[in-house]
Order: sequence, then structure tokens, then C-alpha cells
Amino acid sequence: MTNQKFDPNVIGEKIIKTIKTIFDPEIPVDIYELGLIYDIMVNENFDVKILMTLTTPNCPVAETLPVDVEEKVKTVEGVKDVEVEITFEPPWSQDLMSDEAKLELGIL
Repeated sequence: MTNQKFDPNVIGEKIIKTIKTIFDPEIPVDIYELGLIYDIMVNENFDVKILMTLTTPNCPVAETLPVDVEEKVKTVEGVKDVEVEITFEPPWSQDLMSDEAKLELGIL
């Protein structure tokens, strides 16, 4: 029986909860609901790779936001290492936002 505390799916859920505490400084919505997180991968060693984007390549937090994501995800119990990769393919658009985020911003 797998120790549920260190189940990759459980850790994945904890990572998402943690990421939802990180907000875009210009938009009052967390980066997960904004659709900035494209993928979260947890391997059998509990190393985490996060593929994310920014609202624009010239985003004012381009230097700090990925570091913030990495540092916060490293605090999740069971996570060994974290790598955050930035991509602009596909480019971010409002279509990637959750309905919750669209509602919050008055787009829905």
C-alpha cells in the first residue's frame, strides 16, 4: 500500500492548492485560474516540473514570478525538487482563464 501522503496525485493536488495562493500582481486572480500553469509533472522521485507561461513576454514579473512558484512549491510536503520552465507556446490568451477567473474579472 502506498503512503497516501506521498502519492503523486495527492502531491499534485497540494501543488495546485499552493499555486492558487500566488496572484498575478496586475490582475486580482491567482495564476492557476488565470491559465498561466500549462502542466505540472510529478515523477516517482517526487521531483516536480512545472510548465508555465506569462501573460506577455514583457510581463513585469517575468523574473520573479517563476522563482516565487518554485519556492512555494518546494514547501509542499513530499516534494523533493522543483523546476519551473517558461514557455510562450501556445501564447497566453483570455481563453485559457477558468470561468471563475473570467467571472472575477467581469469577462463572463
